[in-house]
Amino acid sequence: MPRPILSESSIHPAIRERVATSHQDIVQAVQAAVENHAVVVVGMAMNPMPKRARKALDAAGVAYTYLEYGSYFNTWRKRNALKMWTGWPTFPMVFVKGTLVGGATDVEALIASGELRKMLA
Repeated sequence: MPRPILSESSIHPAIRERVATSHQDIVQAVQAAVENHAVVVVGMAMNPMPKRARKALDAAGVAYTYLEYGSYFNTWRKRNALKMWTGWPTFPMVFVKGTLVGGATDVEALIASGELRKMLA
């Protein structure tokens, strides 16, 4: 099922460029990391779930790249650009071989089922 995304024709021409380019630096940084690393965890300080995802990956012996963007007190607008890009509403965002697999509980489930190893093979 495709996720609903507001059609460009439904965005006023005067703001289309602002919508398209808002905080693209952070999106491009994550895209580059996802292209260059098998496992990428995108998180933020003070949030226990990115730490939980990293702990699960460490326990499973899976190498990963960690990108951290701000905390609850700052950088939320930049992080919002990542949420808009991925459609994933929370942190962490875990990518495996270019695919968003979800957050901490999702990566724990992939580890437990053995699917994460299959994805990395």
